[in-house]
Amino acid sequence: MDFPISVPSIGLVNGKFADEDPLGGTPGSLIPAQWGNAVTEELLAVIQAAGLAPDEEDNDQLLQAINQLLAGATPEATATVLGLVKQATQAEAEDGTDTKKSMSPVRVHQAIAKKTAAVVISTIASKVLVANDLGLVLADATASVMNITLPAANAALGVRDVIIRRVDNGGNRLTVTAAGGDKIKFHTHLAPAGYPFFVLMGAGDWWHLRSDGAGSWWPVGRYDNTALGRQAFETTTAFPPGGWGAHHGLIYNRAEWPWVWDHAQASGMLTTEALRAGKEGMWTSGDGASTFRSPEGRGEFVRALDEARGVDVDRLPGSSKLSQNKAHEHGARSFLGLNGTSGSNGLVAYANTGVGSQLPTGAVSLEGGSEGYPRHIAYPGRIKLI
Repeated sequence: MDFPISVPSIGLVNGKFADEDPLGGTPGSLIPAQWGNAVTEELLAVIQAAGLAPDEEDNDQLLQAINQLLAGATPEATATVLGLVKQATQAEAEDGTDTKKSMSPVRVHQAIAKKTAAVVISTIASKVLVANDLGLVLADATASVMNITLPAANAALGVRDVIIRRVDNGGNRLTVTAAGGDKIKFHTHLAPAGYPFFVLMGAGDWWHLRSDGAGSWWPVGRYDNTALGRQAFETTTAFPPGGWGAHHGLIYNRAEWPWVWDHAQASGMLTTEALRAGKEGMWTSGDGASTFRSPEGRGEFVRALDEARGVDVDRLPGSSKLSQNKAHEHGARSFLGLNGTSGSNGLVAYANTGVGSQLPTGAVSLEGGSEGYPRHIAYPGRIKLI
C-alpha cells in the first residue's frame, strides 16, 4: 500500500493529494479508481480476516475486526489498520510480493503470530500478570514460595492464551491464581465451577490456559494428564514433575489442596483417623475440619479389589490384610507338643521352649520372618495430587 504515485490522476502532487487552488487555477485531487479500490480491499481484508461478512450499512466493522483479531494476540501487535497493514506488507516485501496490492487475510494472521510468539516473561518472584505478559511465563520459585496471578478473564481481555512453566525443582510452593472471582476450569467432574488456583509441581511442569472472556480460564494442555489420585511406582527416588507426591499417608491442608479433598470425598474410600487401622489404603478426614490424610502405600503389596468376584471376599477398597499361609497339611511330622509339655510324633522328640513354640530336640531356632512373601523389588511409590 502506498500513495498512488504511479497512477495518473488530476491534482496529484508526487502521488499525494492536494486541495483545489481557485486563485492559482490548480484543480483539487481526483481519487484514482485503482487506488480507491485498493484501499477498500485493504480494509475489507482486515474485516474478512476476523471472520466478519462485509456489510455496507455497518460503519463499525473495521474496529470490530481489529478487536477480534487482537483478542488472541499480544497487545504488542498493532491496534490500528495502518499497523496491521505495515506488518503484513513488510512480510510480503520479504518474499517479493507486490506491496501495492491488497493485503491478504493470511498476512494479517502471520503478522500477529510473529508478535505473539515473541512474548516470553521470566520471573523469580510473585507476579500479577497483565495482558502484555501473556505468552510464555517462566517461573522460578527457588528463592521462596511464589504466586502467579492471571489477568481478569473478562470481555476486555477477550480470548487469550498463556503458558506457565516452572523451571526450578525446589520444594517451594508455586501457585497460579485466577483474579477476583474467576475460576480455572480443571477437575470439573469434582467441582463444575472449577477452582480459584492450581499448583505447579516440579521443574518442567507446565499448563497452557485459555481465557473465555466470561470469568474462566480453561486448560487446553498440560505436562501430565494422569488421573488425580492415581498411584504409580518409580525407578528413581526423585519426584517427577507434573503433580506427583509421596504415597506415604501424609496429612494435607484442605484449603491448599481443595481438588484432592473433593476427590477423597467422592472416592468411596474415605474413613476417619479413629477408624484408620486396617484401612491404611483409604483417605481419611484428618482432623475433621481443616485437614485430610492420603492413602499409605509404603511397604505394601497391592491387590486388585475383588468387586464381587468371590476370590478375596468381604474386603473394603483400601483395606489392609495381615499375611497368612494358605491352609495345608504336613502329616504326622507336623505334631508339636503343647506349650509347657514335651511331645513326640513317634519319629522325632520335641521339647518345650517355654515361649509358645516347640522345636525338634537339638534344633537351634525357627526359620523365617514375621510374614510370608515371594521374592520382590521395592520401588518408590507416588500418588497424583493434581
